[in-house]
Amino acid sequence: MELKIETLLKPRTLNLSINVRNPIVMAPMTTFSGNIDGTVSESELSYYKARSKGVGIVITAATYVRPSGKGFLGQFAAYDNSFLPSLKKLSQTIKGEGAIAILQIFHGGRMAIPEEIPGGQTISASAVAPERPGAMTPREMTEAEIQDTIKAFGETTKLAIDAGFDGVEIHGANTYLLQQFFSPHSNHRQDAWGGSVIKRMNFPLAVIAEVKRTIKENKKKNFIVGYRFSPEETENVGITLEDSLLFIDVLSTKGLSYLHSSIMDFWQSSMRDKTNTKPIICKILNQINGRVPFIGVGSIHTPEDAIKALNSGAEFISLGREIIMEPEWVNKVQDGKISEMRTTISKDHGRSLDIPEPLWNAIINTPGWFPITK
Repeated sequence: MELKIETLLKPRTLNLSINVRNPIVMAPMTTFSGNIDGTVSESELSYYKARSKGVGIVITAATYVRPSGKGFLGQFAAYDNSFLPSLKKLSQTIKGEGAIAILQIFHGGRMAIPEEIPGGQTISASAVAPERPGAMTPREMTEAEIQDTIKAFGETTKLAIDAGFDGVEIHGANTYLLQQFFSPHSNHRQDAWGGSVIKRMNFPLAVIAEVKRTIKENKKKNFIVGYRFSPEETENVGITLEDSLLFIDVLSTKGLSYLHSSIMDFWQSSMRDKTNTKPIICKILNQINGRVPFIGVGSIHTPEDAIKALNSGAEFISLGREIIMEPEWVNKVQDGKISEMRTTISKDHGRSLDIPEPLWNAIINTPGWFPITK
């Protein structure tokens, strides 16, 4: 086991020259805990500080690039220069503990909260409501709005650069705006932004191009650009694994620093095709074919789970609930204290684990999200 642990904690590189102390990534998870003005709260800074001590990379909770894109209560913002001091505090907190700091950037699209956005009307690729009870039907975005949103991703990237982050992760997963443009369920357009599967790629590809243009314009060498995707949708007709493999093939040629999946179980098979029991991770890695580093995620609880996932060919693995429950996950692996790793939480743990109160309330009031003991 000792040799395997050494392998688990072996340093990695991104962009050929950025040293990452180990392949463990703190997954991006909303905290619901930003200040009312959209700035990062002190409780969030404490939360990130505690969890940046051992991991190689911290990917922050998603921040929104336009006021129309707010997707969560208590979500911190990054849509203009007024948020720069707040973002600087966050990057400095993470980097001060030795981790690579990556800001996840997104727009909620039709999944934005109507009560939290100007005018109360959500927008998306097409006027198609999510398949959720009571969901609002979004307004189809105009060409001008599409261009403005693409520009917004570039502007937020500039904020990330100025704030001292090491990179950004473009959030193209979890049913948000970029995925909405790629999905045949939410995108019924017949212009340059929709129709065929190739045209449905155009919006996220334009966002990637704008982010990379901004980095080049600001002469920021080795700035990390990752892209997160969800391989499938359950909606009919929604994104299929075949669609995503085509998209991954294109993404692998765009000079990205990494690709990052968003799935519940690293080894899960297709959600849509129950006759195909082969893990979809195998198809994803085969399609990438070593062209870009891959971050895997999903129900990786123990060091043994992590080693098995890395042995699949993933260069990095991201941990979500595990890092919330056990901020010292990596350090306890390194110190040979695996038996002392916390695998459940109790209702008395919130303050001692530096978990902000709104996040803690969500954890204890959402059945099945976390293993909770009395």
